[in-house]
Amino acid sequence: MTSPENFLWQPCPAVNCIFETQLHRNNGHTRSLTQIKYNREGDLLFTVSKDKVVNVWFSHNGERLGTYIGHQGSVWTCDVNPTSTLLITGSADNSVKLWEVRTGRCLKTWEFKTAVKRVEFTEEGDMALCVSEQRMGFPGAVTILEINPDIDAEQSDEPFVVIYPEGSKATVAGWSYLNKYIIMGHEDGSISQWDWKSQERLKFHQPHVDVITDIQFSEDRSYFVTASKDKTAQVFEASTLDPLKKFSTDTPLNSASFTPRYQEFVVVGGGQEAMNVTTTGARAGKFECRFWHKILEEELGRVKGHFGPINTIAVHPDGRRTVLTMVIIWGRSFSSGGEDGYVRVHTFDDDYYKFKIDA
Repeated sequence: MTSPENFLWQPCPAVNCIFETQLHRNNGHTRSLTQIKYNREGDLLFTVSKDKVVNVWFSHNGERLGTYIGHQGSVWTCDVNPTSTLLITGSADNSVKLWEVRTGRCLKTWEFKTAVKRVEFTEEGDMALCVSEQRMGFPGAVTILEINPDIDAEQSDEPFVVIYPEGSKATVAGWSYLNKYIIMGHEDGSISQWDWKSQERLKFHQPHVDVITDIQFSEDRSYFVTASKDKTAQVFEASTLDPLKKFSTDTPLNSASFTPRYQEFVVVGGGQEAMNVTTTGARAGKFECRFWHKILEEELGRVKGHFGPINTIAVHPDGRRTVLTMVIIWGRSFSSGGEDGYVRVHTFDDDYYKFKIDA
């Protein structure tokens, strides 16, 4: 193990902090980030923030490739299609925009009644779901848009399907395996499974007692993990919503993700609410990325360093290379960033891949 000062206890995945930076330097972001997304190959990293800016970076060295300018409010969410030709973003300006990745040209804008908090392409990239807020008398909805992958083609103005969730509003959503279902996470801590073609709710489960802040799927999309303000992350089977694993922490969680292939880990992040950060030290705020063993449900270690909540976690599609929270990656590395605007970048050493827990 290297750099034990980066951890609160052993054993844990081996990392070594190589530098610390801020995205708002050198034409990056000027406010806290809201979501990051890799493309399918993992060579590009897309970042969105409350400063209205969408950026794309080379993931191996952090070089900024370009900026997508056009939103008039905080950009909450983004996703890139499987061929890395189209980017979709959702914003507090009540719009969803479709961009050409290579040129930064805005191809289409769809107007919504309220802010759009989550967007996600299907595995084929021919549709995208959009989760809009329940606000100002307008109901929350999950809208499915048809996407023509041809850059020069005209995109449809009308939504393909609109689903109005029953009961509590949806805060996050994602596609299950083969795009068979849409899985929603709700404000009251419930999850639901929908047949999006018939707009029928098939299954319902109430695993959390507070708002669900994130939902991310396994590589084959057959199971998923949720993060919640109730201080837990939980794993469920997509076809049945049966609970599989539960990871209980002592802090509200904003995001959770799986590490693929080489280690059976779940990485969670969060911390004390941002409004209270100015009165709280980093230790009391619990702004760490926490590694849990996915099978044994044991916490293995924590990576600390932030002075504000961690807002989002993403994992490089090739498990040999990276797992990151919020923005830049460098080779075999783990990065974290959050409400404080800082990005801490750590590299995995060989012990990470050799690590085994004593059962």
